[in-house]
Amino acid sequence: MSALFHFDSCCRLIILLICTVTYIKIHFPSWITNRTKGIPSTFYKLSVIGERLSIYVAFICLLFGIKKLVSIII
Repeated sequence: MSALFHFDSCCRLIILLICTVTYIKIHFPSWITNRTKGIPSTFYKLSVIGERLSIYVAFICLLFGIKKLVSIII
């Protein structure tokens, strides 16, 4: 099934996008700028979320990891 039909999978997808785009912006800043329109502007917004709310994004990643480990063990 698609990740968009399950809330948990959709949240994981969004967090993965935030982390990936923030990583790309740190290493290749010219690839993601605020002067773009369309989908690249969405990537810029995701990178800003990743930079400004990095503590919360890391906490959510930790929660998803713990949840996955618990589901594997149990």
